[in-house]
Amino acid sequence: MATAAPSAASRIAVVTGASSGIGAATARRLAAAGYRVVLTARRKDRIEALAEELTQAGHSAVAYQLDVTDRAAVDEFASAFKTIGVLVNNAGGALGADPVATGDPADWRAMYETNVIGTLNVTQALLPKLEASGDGVVVVVSSTAGHGTYEGGAGYVAAKHGEHVLAETLRLEIVGRPVRVVEIAPGLVRTEEFALTRFGGDADKAAKVYEGVAEPLTADDVAETITWAVTRPSHVNIDLLVVRPRAQASNTKVHREQR
Repeated sequence: MATAAPSAASRIAVVTGASSGIGAATARRLAAAGYRVVLTARRKDRIEALAEELTQAGHSAVAYQLDVTDRAAVDEFASAFKTIGVLVNNAGGALGADPVATGDPADWRAMYETNVIGTLNVTQALLPKLEASGDGVVVVVSSTAGHGTYEGGAGYVAAKHGEHVLAETLRLEIVGRPVRVVEIAPGLVRTEEFALTRFGGDADKAAKVYEGVAEPLTADDVAETITWAVTRPSHVNIDLLVVRPRAQASNTKVHREQR
């Protein structure tokens, strides 16, 4: 994959939710592409270990413990930078798969806070730093859930629709300024934690999400897509890129091999 080297003014890339899955894979990809990556997540031990891994590999990486729903903490974090080149809003996730009639409002609220308000907090705090770089990129890692609903997913779907609208509206509002807004919407991705977290640690329920799907997407598939979008020439904006495994035609139509 050919990529453009980041300029000196825009070589810092902040990745939220970098402790595992897509976030960690994206940090690895961006580091390899020449960015100084700033890893943020709530789990300090995870991001410190990843920063050490990247440093040992000859890349530049630092870890910063951060809860994106804590606005005061986000503002304090942002104050450490004069400019940054890339912000990857990856922190988020799903909780539960209950129908609307019985869904837990606490789960809905938590998903909205993390996926939407968390993205809003970090984007607002770092937008001036992105603009100051002269060539900034805001990436919103949403989901195909942000573009179509499915039974049992209303809370997550609502949050991801909110995140999609945030990205779409921001792009309209800052047109003409030196910041691109990119939305990457992954479909069925198998990571070590997403489905397990969604189903409260129930490994059997988590496994059924991928049952019969020979090759779901991997975190690295999505990370490569993000890195490709970020490293396009500065006049090229990838507004929205939906990426699914070949076996998935929509949120509700997935080819599953019979055993």
